[in-house]
Amino acid sequence: MSQAVLTISSRNYSSWSLRGWLLCKMAGLDFAEQVVPIDDPTVRAELLMLTPSFLVPRLEHDGVKVWDVLAIADYLAELYPDAGLFPKERKARAHCRSICGEMHQGFFNLRSALPMNLSARHEGFTVWQGARHDIERIFALWRDCLSAYGGSYLFGAKPTVADAMFAPVCTRFHTYDVQMDAVCADYVAVIRRWAPLVEWTRAAQAEPDHFKELDAEF
Repeated sequence: MSQAVLTISSRNYSSWSLRGWLLCKMAGLDFAEQVVPIDDPTVRAELLMLTPSFLVPRLEHDGVKVWDVLAIADYLAELYPDAGLFPKERKARAHCRSICGEMHQGFFNLRSALPMNLSARHEGFTVWQGARHDIERIFALWRDCLSAYGGSYLFGAKPTVADAMFAPVCTRFHTYDVQMDAVCADYVAVIRRWAPLVEWTRAAQAEPDHFKELDAEF
């Protein structure tokens, strides 16, 4: 069997690439990375949120090509059932899929107001009302999960697909100094200490490319 290949774009700016990469790490998949240059027109359109990119992330494995983060999650969960990508209990698994779907399909104001930028830090950043509703909804989701399942992660003691989906949000909240309650702040701290995210962040900070349109705006 040939080695799996995960196609990604910028580590610093691409939240979807990060999600796909985290899922592959969580599954224990042996994979190589293929990076699409930041000056690729489709990548630029994705990062500026002018269009969703269908280039990244894309997983090629054993003759199969899978794109879209949730499709990658389902594929890996089927391939590696013991990796625990989704909760074992049916009710919790349905809950996990629901909040992952909400992250996948929504929170557009948050994404446009606070784009992912792992190399930046904006203390005292003003978050305007357009993004506040998204932020409060995310806080409510986190508090509900952390209370219901009693873990450091959203669905217990180990990370699931939900944590991979919300990891880029945690980085955004740190980058833009978003104020939060103690429960949510503790969760963000847990995710920022999560070994795969630490590895990705270090690589992002060493990335030579910069996306001037985003850096100039913030």
